[in-house]
Amino acid sequence: MAGVYFNGKENLTSAPSLYLPNRVNAAVLRELERALDGADSVAYMVEEVLAPEPEVARFLKRRKVLSFNFRKANVKLLREQLLNLMQEGRDIIFVPGKPNSTMGCISDVPMPFMMQLAALHLAPVPVFVGMYRENLWRTFCTDKTAEDIVISVLPKLSPGPLTGERVLEAWLEASAEEFTRRPILQTSIARLLVEGLRKNAKTELIDGMDGSRLPFYKMLGVAMALAKELRKILGENERRVGILLPPGKGGVIANYACILAGIVPVNINYTSSEPAFRSIVRQSGITRFISARTFMSKLPQFPWPKGEAIIHLDKTLKGIGMAKIAGWVAFARMAPMPLINARFKLDTYSGDDEAALLFTSGSSGEPKGVALTHRMIIANTTQLLSKVYLEPGNKFLCSLPIFHSFGLTISTMLPALYGFGMVTYPSPLEAKKLNELIEEHKISLVVSTPTFARSMLRRAGADTYKTVKYFVVGAEKLQKAVADEFMQKCGLTVLEGYGLTETAPVCSVNLDDACSTDEQPYFVPGRRFGSVGPLLPGLAVRLTDPDNDDVRLPLNEQGMIWFKGPNVFKGYIGREDLNAGIFRDGWFKTGDLGKVDLNGFLTLGGRRSRFSKVAGEMVPHEVVEDAIEAYVEKPADFSGRAVAVVGVPDAQKGEALVLLSCVHTAHLPQALDAIRTHMVEQGLPRLWCPREIIPVESIPVLPTGKMDLRGCQILANEALGLQ
Repeated sequence: MAGVYFNGKENLTSAPSLYLPNRVNAAVLRELERALDGADSVAYMVEEVLAPEPEVARFLKRRKVLSFNFRKANVKLLREQLLNLMQEGRDIIFVPGKPNSTMGCISDVPMPFMMQLAALHLAPVPVFVGMYRENLWRTFCTDKTAEDIVISVLPKLSPGPLTGERVLEAWLEASAEEFTRRPILQTSIARLLVEGLRKNAKTELIDGMDGSRLPFYKMLGVAMALAKELRKILGENERRVGILLPPGKGGVIANYACILAGIVPVNINYTSSEPAFRSIVRQSGITRFISARTFMSKLPQFPWPKGEAIIHLDKTLKGIGMAKIAGWVAFARMAPMPLINARFKLDTYSGDDEAALLFTSGSSGEPKGVALTHRMIIANTTQLLSKVYLEPGNKFLCSLPIFHSFGLTISTMLPALYGFGMVTYPSPLEAKKLNELIEEHKISLVVSTPTFARSMLRRAGADTYKTVKYFVVGAEKLQKAVADEFMQKCGLTVLEGYGLTETAPVCSVNLDDACSTDEQPYFVPGRRFGSVGPLLPGLAVRLTDPDNDDVRLPLNEQGMIWFKGPNVFKGYIGREDLNAGIFRDGWFKTGDLGKVDLNGFLTLGGRRSRFSKVAGEMVPHEVVEDAIEAYVEKPADFSGRAVAVVGVPDAQKGEALVLLSCVHTAHLPQALDAIRTHMVEQGLPRLWCPREIIPVESIPVLPTGKMDLRGCQILANEALGLQ
């Protein structure tokens, strides 16, 4: 029997009200009824088609129940019946049934219901019901495995329109607050790493470069040996160390060793320019760097630090010696946890202590330091696993760079914590090799970007992705043509998600789907093309006017996205000048525009910085790019981006759009006329059409797969002679 905890009794109203919970079971209804003075003071709303579960139906047998069918009900008559019950002194509790849905959804109330409940024009009292396990695996749950049930009665909403949107917003904020309080989030990643690697001792890291296999228990032993050596080299007071390594055995072990040693790994983009690298070093205060001689030899142009500043991983492990490492491997596998804890002080850092430091890509400016805490990383892994159906032993393709937040949290940390196999490869660009690894090792989860995915698709066969359960893309918009081609060629649904370095990183993702059936027409979908998926459990969202942070917007109206939750960071290191403008009352301003539907699906409208104000009208670059990208002809073997839109100054209109294109080399006026005609035919305003085409060899792309906005702007400025 789950423990039931009741919050918000002060929000119970003195006059009868309509209470709207996001989900219920018999225990929840029993507690709500008790808080509302018993069965004689309560009536229940039950939808005939969205029938309650048998346990709830038995509970309701001797209660006052108003049964209705929303598809046939007269809303005015239903409202009148509810008001009559309230006049009799009864509170009304809406009883959500069990629709078809995927695990981890925030609510059992499908969108049509949310809309109809709003149509009643009765100001409700939202009730958030959260079900949790005190376990790293699916902390947020929606089934009978729950160990704790938390009922939070929230303040009654004011009368007015958009009731459904306001109820959802209240549920999401309560979900974030409750998730943040879960004790598991205060644990140390060092402890969880040790427990995960020991529990899944025979799960393997497979190095895609040489085919070598490293069981988790051996990997833990090597990491322990390196951790002790790093602490000797750095001394007790040095808390951060740079890591310049690609995905692979070395990069993974270096990060685990740092965590075990109580050292903060600073994974650095090894494709950075010298000014960006110097900025990262200055901001983080690091003086030592972990790398490997073989890797360094492949990047002779990188501004490598000199002399003893580099800790050569290969040389260091060799210096420790095979015999000593073998001893640590045996210790990792056989020693009791109290002894391991005594040797490594696993709980020294936890919760809101800094666990890792990453720097934003700097695609539009100087890199900014984002400290990922133990809480943030643990929260984001269990938030994701609360929605993703994977089993221990399923394999991940780990090819995204570790200096990328997804590469660190999801490809490096999450597999060790939960026991997923890792197939590493040092580059996400080598599509043919990645496809071979997916087939050979029967990989279950692939994460990429649309740019990299296009290249993989060109080199894929019909059965390449046969074992892939989830092929998720992010960092840029997924075009329908690409998704359709994956389905036609490989029978694979490509899923779009959304994340930020500042949120550790995943915010939302499309995953499994649910649909209506003859028996149950109501459902809560798990994916919706064009969106970036439903928000992860525990993440709250609000929207404001893009030009005025003080003006709140309803969730269904596009605005500036703000987030709050346990996976959200506390601010850029050493940048109080920036932090003052992006935090308000615990909410983080993302800089992205979007809107949220009544099922919690987030649809992006682009970066605020990716708009141009043309003749007073805000023009979204990404919408223009998508329309042109789908129209222009590309060579058969072409992969990657064909075009990019950049804003430039214009004397008459304030700003104008120009089109960088790597598929146009001649007859540019005619090509531009054809593009303008196509855009107008697609219903886009003529004002949104580019002013001119600038031919380029390729569209600049960052190592993470995102478009290099700064590089694009420089190309445009150089071509037009702008400073």
